Amino acid sequence: MCTVCGCGDTSVDPGQAHGHSHEHDHPHDHAHPHDHAHPHPHDHAHGHAHHHHDHHDHQHDHDHAHPPAGSIDFGGGIAGVHVPGLTQARVVQIERDILAKNDSYADENRARFAASGTFVLNVVSSPGSGKTTLLVKTITDLKAQFPIAVIEGDQQTANDAQRIRATGAPAIQINTGKGCHLDAHMVGHALDQLPNTTDGLLFIENVGNLVCPAAFDLGEAHKVVVLSITEGEDKPLKYPHMFAASDLLLLNKIDLLPHLDFDLAATIEYARRVNPKIEVLTVSAKSGEGMPAFYAWIARRAAAARAAAKAAE
Repeated sequence: MCTVCGCGDTSVDPGQAHGHSHEHDHPHDHAHPHDHAHPHPHDHAHGHAHHHHDHHDHQHDHDHAHPPAGSIDFGGGIAGVHVPGLTQARVVQIERDILAKNDSYADENRARFAASGTFVLNVVSSPGSGKTTLLVKTITDLKAQFPIAVIEGDQQTANDAQRIRATGAPAIQINTGKGCHLDAHMVGHALDQLPNTTDGLLFIENVGNLVCPAAFDLGEAHKVVVLSITEGEDKPLKYPHMFAASDLLLLNKIDLLPHLDFDLAATIEYARRVNPKIEVLTVSAKSGEGMPAFYAWIARRAAAARAAAKAAE
C-alpha cells in the first residue's frame, strides 16, 4: 500500500480514512474557503449524500485560492515513519479499517452511477502501457454514441486530462501526490465536478501502478487492466492481485508484435492461471486493431449492467 492508504507509514491511525494529511485543495459545498496546509488526522466517516463536508470544528483560520477548475489535489501524504513495537496484527487491522471506509464510499459512488445509468470502468495498468492513448481513441470513436466523461489519476501534472479534453470529453484530474492509487472518496469529489453522464460512460484512469489499485473499489462496474506487450509476458504472475481483480485484460500495442520477442500465448495463459474468468482482447490504440472488439465488450457489458439495475428497482 502507499502513503495515502498506510503503506510506508506504520503510524497511520486506523481512524484515518485515507491516511493522508490535508495539504490539498478540494472544492466542496460550504461557504468558507480554507487552507488545509497542516496535517490533522480526523475521521472521514462523516455522513454525506454528495461528499459535503463539515469542517467547522477545526480550531484554526484558513484561507487559500482553490485549485484550477477541473483539478483536485490530494497530494499531502504522510512521510513514512517506523513505529517500534507495532505488531503485524495492528498493521492488518489498520488496512482493514482503511479498506472498509473506502468500500463505504464506493457503495455511495455505485448508487450514484446506478441512479444515472452510468457505466463505469476503472482502467488500471503500470505506467507507459498506453492507457491514455487508448482512452483518447475510445472516446473519439464512441462519443457520438454515448455521453462520456473521464476521471484522471496521476501523482502530478494535468497532462492526461488535457489530452482527454482535447477530444471534447469532460475530464477531472486528480493529483494524488505521494499516493499511488485513487480511492473512492477522491472519485466522489470528482463526480461533483463532472457533468451529467446519464446512460453514458465514465472511464476512471487510475494512477499507473499494478499493486495498490487492485485493492480499492471505486464503485466501478469492472476493472480493465491494460498490459503493453513491451512489458514482458510475466506481469500477471508478478502482480497477480491486479489481474485477479480485473474482468478484462487489454493487451495493447499489438501492432509491435512482429518487432518484439514476446510470447502472446504465454501471457494469456499466465493471466488465466491467476484469473480463469478474465477476458482477453488484443488491441492497438495507435493502429485501431482490435478496438471494435473492445467497443463491443463495452456495449454488451453496459447493457447487462443497466438491465440488472432496472431489474433491481
